[in-house]
Amino acid sequence: MSHGPKIVHSITRADAESVSALGELGTATVHEAYRRRGYLAGIEQRVPGARLAGTAVTCLNYPADNLMLQAAIDVCRPGDVLIVAVTAPSVHGMLGDLLATSCRARGLAGVVLDSGVRDIDELRAMGYPIFSRGISALGTTKTGLGYVNVPVSCGGVVVYPGDAVIGDSDGVVVVEQDAVAETLRLARLRERNEAGIRTKLSDGNSSLELGGLHEFLVREGVEGA
Repeated sequence: MSHGPKIVHSITRADAESVSALGELGTATVHEAYRRRGYLAGIEQRVPGARLAGTAVTCLNYPADNLMLQAAIDVCRPGDVLIVAVTAPSVHGMLGDLLATSCRARGLAGVVLDSGVRDIDELRAMGYPIFSRGISALGTTKTGLGYVNVPVSCGGVVVYPGDAVIGDSDGVVVVEQDAVAETLRLARLRERNEAGIRTKLSDGNSSLELGGLHEFLVREGVEGA
């Protein structure tokens, strides 16, 4: 069995309707429902207001090289989110407006990079969902042989091909595909509970009282509570 560079074309993906529903709920709600797991640290929204929800296609690249990123684009299906990981920290602009144009034309829901992007003005004009660790004009080579559709680490989270990927102004959350149904159930429950709390807060009720936090302060002996 070969352990060298490879491209995996066939993967199992999370249910598309469930992933879309998670996207409507937003990353903050999904993150809480997923027991505060799956948040990609340091990965930020680069196109204001651009949200994404889709299934992960992963690629592992050498720093300053985007060969496998380009190989992964050809493997993606409409509705996929391209997850771009690197073998070591990289600030290089691994994706710009040309590759973003290709991703959008192929129906990808967006791109998440544990590295940099460039052509940021053009990307923002496109309105296409891009999330990255940074912005940099530094270019890349196209010679590093890596992997497509293997488990990767992105933003400190292990992402498996086919996982659900949710992104908005609060960042990106990845939910393992086996946990999507239960996370969606808990997220919807949380949304209903928060709607009731929001109404009470609008009526002037105390958040400390509603959450039982005043009792906690008193119990812990906080002076003046």
